[in-house]
Amino acid sequence: MRYLTMALTKGRLAKQTMQLLEKVGISCEEMTDPATRKLIFINEELKLKFFLAKGPDVPTYVEYGAADIGVVGEDTIMEEGRKIYEVLDLGFGKCRMCVAGPEEAAALLNGQEQIRVATKYPKIARDYFTERKNQTVEIIKLNGSIELAPIVGLAEVIVDIVETGSTLKENGLKVLEEVCPLSARVVVNPVSMRMENARITKLLDDMNRILTLK
Repeated sequence: MRYLTMALTKGRLAKQTMQLLEKVGISCEEMTDPATRKLIFINEELKLKFFLAKGPDVPTYVEYGAADIGVVGEDTIMEEGRKIYEVLDLGFGKCRMCVAGPEEAAALLNGQEQIRVATKYPKIARDYFTERKNQTVEIIKLNGSIELAPIVGLAEVIVDIVETGSTLKENGLKVLEEVCPLSARVVVNPVSMRMENARITKLLDDMNRILTLK
């Protein structure tokens, strides 16, 4: 039997995923060692491999078959647009993708104005403004503190993930529109789904069973 490989998003999502997997009887002792330098972790008994990756890379590993299964935020799935199956909503890592800015910028979101939008998520922002709002925008891609853009006049509004909204509030910004709700998802490589259907389906069913007990 070949190994099934899972790519997990580093940090909180990986921890929450492993806690869920432990409830269905899947653990990986190697991953609990905080001092480890290992990149790949193996459960020999169940023929499972795990590795940690940055969120935006997880769909890439899954699309190209380097991982059979991935766990990643839905924002990343939407932004990357990879050829993968999105198969299970894990219900954790909940947040919202929002348009935010100073209160007076709300008047610019009427579809008539051409505005500048700063974001880490150019595809999501472009899709939202052009397809759902029919508004012409100039997208400015940033990697750091997006909240800075409207404060220093780089853009009128931002499109970003909002959890509590406290960072926005502290900087005199507010949520102006909600693009979509987000949470962590399980994604699967289409070929793996075909070749390893029984194993992957059982794993998904087991995970889903635990999630529905909550």
